[in-house]
Amino acid sequence: MGTTKKIPMRQCIGCQEMKSKKELIRVLKTCDEEIVVDTTGKKNGRGAYLCKNAECLKKAKKTKSLERSLKVDIPTDVFEQLEKELDNIETR
Repeated sequence: MGTTKKIPMRQCIGCQEMKSKKELIRVLKTCDEEIVVDTTGKKNGRGAYLCKNAECLKKAKKTKSLERSLKVDIPTDVFEQLEKELDNIETR
């Protein structure tokens, strides 16, 4: 018998659905309290995951689930950066 590789699953903070880690965008709070978008998924810090669609981002912004998940206030420029990242993904 062959061994099957375990696929890491994460929950989207917008729609609350479990998806594979590669299908989601990671938003990261670094040890310096800085909020960044982690495109590699390997940076150190506390992470929260979002689906790669604008609806989940709107829902997360409205319900403040990103703030709760990262335990810090999120500046508006981070949401703008996330929207640009989503636009880049959708145009590919």
